[in-house]
Amino acid sequence: MPETTVIVTNEVGLHARPASAFVKTANKYSSNISIVFGEAVGNAKSILTVLTMGVNQNSEIKIIAEGDDAEAALIALETLVKNDFEDAG
Repeated sequence: MPETTVIVTNEVGLHARPASAFVKTANKYSSNISIVFGEAVGNAKSILTVLTMGVNQNSEIKIIAEGDDAEAALIALETLVKNDFEDAG
């Protein structure tokens, strides 16, 4: 399964607007996408799951995707996080 690891540098971590942008991006893809933070593993397409993971600024997360568009999904999510969610409207 393709995966990537990124550091969330946003000052609020993966909460509110950044979490919404993350989930919105993940939902553009048909692949199953998971987010891993510490021991927690959850569905990256679920806003409730992403918010309750408690990802803070400078936290490392792993994103795992499985499906036909897995690579594209990982690239999009990694880019979103690395660009500090600037693509989020």
